[in-house]
Amino acid sequence: MSTHVEVRPGAYADSVALLQVSREVQQVAGVAAAQVAMATALNLEVLAKMGFDLPASTPNDMVVAIRLDDDAALGAALAAVETALTRRSRSTETATEPHRTTATALLDAPGAIVLVSTPGASAAVEAMDALAAGHDVMLFSDNVPVAHEVALKTYAAQHGLLVMGPDCGTAVVDGLGLGFANAVEPGPVGIVAASGTGCQQVLCLLDHAGVGVTHALGVGGRDLSAEIGGAATREALRRLDADPAVERIVVVSKPPAPEVAADLEQYAAGLGTPVSWALLGAGRLDLTAASEDLLAEKPTWPVDGQARPSAGPVRGYYVGGTLAAEARQILDEGAEVIDFGDDEYTRGRAHPMIDPTLRLERIAEVGDGVLLLDVVLGHGAEPDPAERLAPAVRAAVERGVAVVVACVGTRHDPQHRERQVAALVEVGAEVHLSHAGAARRALEVSRG
Repeated sequence: MSTHVEVRPGAYADSVALLQVSREVQQVAGVAAAQVAMATALNLEVLAKMGFDLPASTPNDMVVAIRLDDDAALGAALAAVETALTRRSRSTETATEPHRTTATALLDAPGAIVLVSTPGASAAVEAMDALAAGHDVMLFSDNVPVAHEVALKTYAAQHGLLVMGPDCGTAVVDGLGLGFANAVEPGPVGIVAASGTGCQQVLCLLDHAGVGVTHALGVGGRDLSAEIGGAATREALRRLDADPAVERIVVVSKPPAPEVAADLEQYAAGLGTPVSWALLGAGRLDLTAASEDLLAEKPTWPVDGQARPSAGPVRGYYVGGTLAAEARQILDEGAEVIDFGDDEYTRGRAHPMIDPTLRLERIAEVGDGVLLLDVVLGHGAEPDPAERLAPAVRAAVERGVAVVVACVGTRHDPQHRERQVAALVEVGAEVHLSHAGAARRALEVSRG
C-alpha cells in the first residue's frame, strides 16, 4: 500500500464539489481511500488523521491525497481527479459575473429565502446580512456557536423574520423541498421541526397515509432549548396559523427544555389552527404514534423482509440525529446508539447522509447482536444509499448479525424507496418505514 499527496496552489472548488470528486476517485479499482479538499486547517487535520503526510500549503491551495492498494492504479486515479474537476468546473460556469456579497446578490432576488451553508464559525455574518436586507434565512451550517444563534433569532424576532436553523437540514416551503427534503404531495398539514430527520419521518409517514404537506419549516435542533427559547418555533407557528391552506400543525422536536415546551404549548393554544405535538422525551409519544394522531384511521406501516433472531446487544448507527434520539427513548439501557451526523463527527467532513464512510467502517466491526440502521432518502442525500450499504449489510449478516433498517423515504423520492428496500432485503435486512417500529423490532430480535 502506498500514498500519493500533491498540493495544487491557487486551485479552488467548493467543498460539496470536492466531496463528489473524492467519491468518484474512491471508485477507481486499486484506490483504498481518496480525499480531494481545500487545504484549510480543518481539512488538513482530517487528512492527518487519515494517515497522510502533508507538505506545506495555504488555505488557498487544493490537496489531492490518495491511498493505493495497487500502485499501478495511480495514473487512473489522477485521471479520475482531472475528469471530475473538469466536468464540475464546466457545470458551474455562468454567463454573468457572480455576486461578491450576500447583500448585493439579494438586490436581484426580492423576497428570496437565503440558504447559508458556509462553515459554522462564519455563517452568522452571511445570515445577518440576509436578515438586515429583510430576508428569511435557512441556516444549513452546523457548528454555529449558541451565542450567534441567539443574536440572529433575536434580530429576526424583532423584525418579523424567520431563521430556519442553524443545522437546519430539511424544509418544505410552498411545496418546494430545501436541503434533505423528501418529495411529497401538497396538503393540509404544516410542520414546524426542530429536527431534520424527525421532520422527514413525519413527512414520509403522512405521505404513505395519503396526507400531503404544504410547509415544513425547520427551526434548528436547538430552538426548543433553554438558551434559544423557541424563538423560531413561535414565528413559524404564527406563519402557519395565518396560512389558509394549513388546517393542522404538528411540531416535531428532539427532547425540548420543559419550560420552553410549556410556553409554546400555551402560545399554540391561542391560535386558530389546531396544533399537535411530536416532542421526543420520556413519557411522550414516538414520531409514528404522533403522526397517527393526525390521521382519521391508523394505517399499516410497511415491513419488508425478516431479520433472524440474534441474541446480543442492539447497536443503533444513525445518520439522523432525531431518529437516534427516538432510538434512545425506545431501546433499553444496554443499547449503543451513535449519531454519525453529530457535530463531533462532521467537523471537516460531509454529513453522513452524503458520505457514509464512518458508519460503514463501524458496521464492519460488529460481530454479534442486532444492527439498527436508518436510511434517509430525499433530495440532497446519497443518490443510491443501498449501493454502498447493501454489501456492508450482507457481510454483517454473514457474520451472524441481525440487521433491522428504517428506510425513511417516499415513492416520489429520486432514490426510489421501493428499489432501496428491495436491495436491502435481498442481502438479509428487515426494512421498516416506521423508525419506531424498527427500533421495537430490533429489541424483539435481540431477545430471540
